[in-house]
Amino acid sequence: MILDPILDLFRGKAVTIPPMDGAFRPNTALEDAPVFARLAEADNLAPWKGVVIASSGNALYRLTEGAPPELLEVFEAPVSAIATSSAGEIAVALDDGRLFVDREEVPTGSAIRCITALAFAADGGLWLANGSAEHRASDWAADLMRKRASGSIWRRAAGQAAFEQRASGLAFPNGLLPVAGGVTFSESWRHRLMRLDGNGLRPVLEQIPGYPARLAPLAEGAILAVFAPRNRLIELVLQEDHYRHDMIAEVPRPYWIAPALASGKSFLEPLQCGGIRTMGVHKPWAPSRSWGLVVRLDKAMQPVESWHSRANGTRHGICSAIAWEGRILAASKGGDLVAAMEAG
Repeated sequence: MILDPILDLFRGKAVTIPPMDGAFRPNTALEDAPVFARLAEADNLAPWKGVVIASSGNALYRLTEGAPPELLEVFEAPVSAIATSSAGEIAVALDDGRLFVDREEVPTGSAIRCITALAFAADGGLWLANGSAEHRASDWAADLMRKRASGSIWRRAAGQAAFEQRASGLAFPNGLLPVAGGVTFSESWRHRLMRLDGNGLRPVLEQIPGYPARLAPLAEGAILAVFAPRNRLIELVLQEDHYRHDMIAEVPRPYWIAPALASGKSFLEPLQCGGIRTMGVHKPWAPSRSWGLVVRLDKAMQPVESWHSRANGTRHGICSAIAWEGRILAASKGGDLVAAMEAG
C-alpha cells in the first residue's frame, strides 16, 4: 500500500523472512554426510590438476579423501579467495587485499581491498568480487551490521594487466560464476543472486532465506553455499539503528546479535533462550545465528535441492561448495571439515 511507509512510523515495521520451504525444506543431509577431509576452518574449495585444494587460515592445502591435508603453501595473511583455471593457474587473494596468480603478485589498485571471490572465465579473463570499500573480507560482520553497500565487481581481460570495474554499490558480493557474456554473483546482504552482462545488472534469484556465499558450476546448473541463516532477531536489530550502533561500540564482536559461522560455544552468545531444549535436547528448529546450507540450482539459477545442518548440528558456516567426481563437497568453516554429499 502507498500509505505503508507512513503507517510504519506509528505501528512499527513487520519483521519477516522467507520460510525454509520447497527446495529449502530443512533436512539433515549435510550433517549426516560422510567426511571427505578434516581441516580447521575449512574455507575456499577448488579443483586443481585432478585434486581438490582448500584454504584454511593463511595456508593452502591439497585434500585427499580420508587422509590428512597436505600443506601446499603458506601466505603472510589469511586467504580470502581462490580460483583455478582450466590451464592450471591458481589465483589466491589475501585478507590484506593482495592478489597472486601462480605465486606472482598482481597489482589491483587502491580501490580493491576486500577480495571475497575470484573466478576464471572460459576465455582466460579473471573476475573479482570486492566485497567492501571499507572493510576487509574477515570483517564481514561489521560490514553487515553497519549496513554498508560499497562492494563492486571487476574483470581483468586475458592478457591484460589492469582490472576494469563492471558494477558498484553492491551489498557484499561474495561469489562468482562466469557465464556466456558476463557473470552471475551472490550479493550477501541483499540475499540474492545477480546477473551482470551486456544487458546490464538484474536479479536472477531473490529472497534467499540466508546469506549467500560462493558459487560453483555444475553440468546442469550451479552449487550455492549459504554461510548463515536469516532470523527475525537479527533483522530487527538491523532496523534499530540506535541499538545497533551501541552494540557495535560496546559489545565484543563474537557476541553481537549478528550471523555467525558457528554457535553454541559460549554462554555469552545471544539467542541462548531461543535455543529451545526439551529433556536436554537442542531442537533442530530452534532459532540460530549459524546453520549449514548448500543449494543445488538449475540452469535458470532456481533452487531444486538443498543439504542442511540445522540448529542442533555442527557443520555450519558453509562458505564454499564444489562438484567433485559425482559428489558435492562442502567446506564447513564452523565445523572444521569438508563433507561429501551425493549429487541429486
